[in-house]
Amino acid sequence: MNLDHLQSIAFVQKLAWSLKDARFDFSEVEVAVFPPFTDLRSVQTLIAADKLQLKYGAQDLSTHDSGAYTGEISGAFLKALDCEYVIIGHSERRTLHNETDGVVAAKVAAALKHGLVPVICVGETADDLAEHGPSAVPVAQLTAALAGVAQGANVVVAYEPVWAIGSGQAATPEQAEQVAVALRAVVSSALGDEAGAATRILYGGSVNSSNIAGFLRQPNVDGALVGGASLDVAEFSSISRFKSHVGI
Repeated sequence: MNLDHLQSIAFVQKLAWSLKDARFDFSEVEVAVFPPFTDLRSVQTLIAADKLQLKYGAQDLSTHDSGAYTGEISGAFLKALDCEYVIIGHSERRTLHNETDGVVAAKVAAALKHGLVPVICVGETADDLAEHGPSAVPVAQLTAALAGVAQGANVVVAYEPVWAIGSGQAATPEQAEQVAVALRAVVSSALGDEAGAATRILYGGSVNSSNIAGFLRQPNVDGALVGGASLDVAEFSSISRFKSHVGI
């Protein structure tokens, strides 16, 4: 819950200018922003009018299409704004809004129904990690989220260890890779081997320009779900240009 619609316009403009100045190649790396609902129309208009190559999506959606659900936002509304993505099951939604695996699965179904690509967030707390070990909780969460999803569906998976978010203490690249391998196996089992190979798996949790290259050297980590660092245009731009850091 950061940046009103005017601030989002300024942010997206600055981000686009920064990447253009750096001769950024959007054919190699996709950059997407996820502003609050109230900012989406402004971001849509700016990106369309200026023909920016940035993508955008929403931070959440309703399990319902329409009706007496005050405050909810339908996937149909997001599609009408040309959103491509929607984040589902973010740790804050699971923790602060008590979203269960069943709710997350229903939201994944709603996103796919309306032609949106769900960015499915999974991750464990420090207690989960101590009790169940690495990957057990994320694997269970993703298995539930993909239950009933058709073979070959287009999804994105984001591994966000709750113990790392906002802590300044990211997982190691090796830890992220270990979980990513397990998550890719879940996608392959649920959606087919072709989808398993093609699905992008992101890491999120205290990502910054100093550690991003290490994560993206891992063969099964395809990108990042950037949190606090994404609010700083220079930092977010630098993260997006990870390939230039060490010549990846």
